[in-house]
Amino acid sequence: MITALAVATRIIANPVSNVFQKRLADATAHPLFIITATHALLTIMALPLLAGVHLTLLTADFWINMVVSAMLAIVGNSLLVFALRFGDLSVLGSINAYKAILSLVLGIFLIGEIPSAAGLAGVLLILIGSYFVVDRADGQPYRGAFVSFFRERGVRYRFAALACSATEAVFLKRAVLESSALVVFLLWAALGLAVALVFIAILLGQRVRAEMTLLRQRWRTFGWLAVTAGLMQVTTLLTFGVMQVGYSLALFQLSTLISVFLGYRYFQEQNIRRRLFGSGVMIAGAVLIALL
Repeated sequence: MITALAVATRIIANPVSNVFQKRLADATAHPLFIITATHALLTIMALPLLAGVHLTLLTADFWINMVVSAMLAIVGNSLLVFALRFGDLSVLGSINAYKAILSLVLGIFLIGEIPSAAGLAGVLLILIGSYFVVDRADGQPYRGAFVSFFRERGVRYRFAALACSATEAVFLKRAVLESSALVVFLLWAALGLAVALVFIAILLGQRVRAEMTLLRQRWRTFGWLAVTAGLMQVTTLLTFGVMQVGYSLALFQLSTLISVFLGYRYFQEQNIRRRLFGSGVMIAGAVLIALL
């Protein structure tokens, strides 16, 4: 029951947090500052619990996994917000299905896993679903639209973010197995903040003042983003604690349909019926790869 509730919460929280990220990105907030503020708010909320964690009892392997996870989280989530700034939420949410193809390719080159017939069928379904997600001008051939799609700045950022998040999931799973979902979440928030502040000092400099002004103006949006992002991460870690990563990621694909709807509801994105159908086909392909 608890696992089912965690999965359902994660499926909803992920696209909702993307809505708040896109709103802030559209308001000219820098993606790196958005992620830094999110981790700062989560760390503040986590401090009372963090004080009770016996850090000296954690292993060296655990700390390595957490540091790598924190770095991938900051880079990956910043790239995701960049993607949301330049692309439609309904399209970028659908691209998440390509994470299954990425894991398939990595399996071939890293551990010599040869895809089964079901895996190849899943890849084909994701490509077919992409046909309905990609926007085409009247009379434009599909091949040309597909090439243009992958050249779009938002799509390139989304794929880069996807690579980071897929890799981060592995390190988070390792960390959860060595401690608990709660400890991993608390340290993920705090270490992520530390990493983000280093990037802020190097990349933003004097711009931080303007970003802080926007934070004061949009504090409610930042607050809701922290809440939804925190829910998403906690439920992800709880799921990783009891389920294999592949099964978890397959279930999480259902959030794609919510992303398409929210893109239409809050950002007036077009071709929603077509994108919903295409996303459904892509979800089927991703689930087929992850489970079989």
